Amino acid sequence: MSNNLLHNESIPSARKKIIVLGSGPNRIGQGIEFDYCCVHGLLAIKECGYEAIMVNCNPETVSTDFDMADKLYFEPVFWEHLWEIIELEQPDGVIVQLGGQTALKLSKRLHEKGIKIIGTSFDDMDIAEDRGRFSDLLKQLDIPYPEYGTAFTADEAIEVANRVGYPVLVRPSYVLGGQRMRIVINDEEVEKAVVSLLKHIPDNKILIDHFLDRCQEAEVDAIFDGENFHVMGVMEHIEPAGIHSGDSNAVLPAFNLSPLLVETMEYYSEKIARALNIKGLINIQFAIKGNTVYVIEANPRASRTTPFIAKAHQVPYLNIATKVMLGAAKLTDFVIEKKLDGYAIKEPVFSFDKFPGVSKELGPEMKSTGEAIRFIKDLRDPYFRTLYKERSMNLSK
Repeated sequence: MSNNLLHNESIPSARKKIIVLGSGPNRIGQGIEFDYCCVHGLLAIKECGYEAIMVNCNPETVSTDFDMADKLYFEPVFWEHLWEIIELEQPDGVIVQLGGQTALKLSKRLHEKGIKIIGTSFDDMDIAEDRGRFSDLLKQLDIPYPEYGTAFTADEAIEVANRVGYPVLVRPSYVLGGQRMRIVINDEEVEKAVVSLLKHIPDNKILIDHFLDRCQEAEVDAIFDGENFHVMGVMEHIEPAGIHSGDSNAVLPAFNLSPLLVETMEYYSEKIARALNIKGLINIQFAIKGNTVYVIEANPRASRTTPFIAKAHQVPYLNIATKVMLGAAKLTDFVIEKKLDGYAIKEPVFSFDKFPGVSKELGPEMKSTGEAIRFIKDLRDPYFRTLYKERSMNLSK
């Protein structure tokens, strides 16, 4: 802390404490879902006997209510602010898994300063977030993934694109909501996409991977405690792979995939969780073409579907996951009883009427501003049948 600080109203207690990082202001790709995660995380921390400290700067969230955490720092979720809080509070650790990508991005600075990250370690999270390192891991595990290459310049990207074969998906590392992701079909478009990407995110490692056209997409959310692996849910997307998972309608449980494909996804998920030494939450996205299951990416944190699954199954998954991260409990300590009768559909909510100039075409960059949950008894439901019949298999770039 600064020596010339004359007044400080925050008096640190002598209790053991845990800091939870929120996701900052609401924006596309990072909405209120992570607030649900933080709230249940804070409650779990208190139940484990720690002082729960919340760092977030969004007045619209429940996690920033004055009585939710033991102590609230209403500050931007930036390193400069966080470091001052850590120096003052001297916490036992910081949780980055509950605040989406904003919180996760700060894990490198925490690691460099020797501050304990609760749950999965920085290096293991970095393998999942660094597109190149993650693809190398999948290669070692003998898990199918789209052909890929990494690049730092437009020339390197064109070379990689020609090697893996068009169409390709151009995407940066450590981003949220499919930010600046593009599906491109020739050298000129690759150059344009990479120049634009590097202009907005300088020095980023770019992954160029072969785009699996017209295939099915699904995702798995799970908890791993170092020994036991629990699948919270397998969600099947109604739209094809290539439309961002936040923009697609998704159904829990999977409705059209064979038991063999679902079990393959669960098997790959456990293999990845064990290889990454996950302690807490993980979300893995899959593309299914023919009878082959490809891994697209893994997020070593709570995803925007975690609260959805918790509500649909009526299981306090975030509370369980936080206790697992803290090492206070194992998955075997809980009786998990899923209570979903029928199916739950995740419906994206769009605000195009508020942004009349925005293109309504959906692609790999997220455009929805929220989501709703709809319960249906069975697949004969007229709403579901209409949704499935009218789904578009055509993508925008």
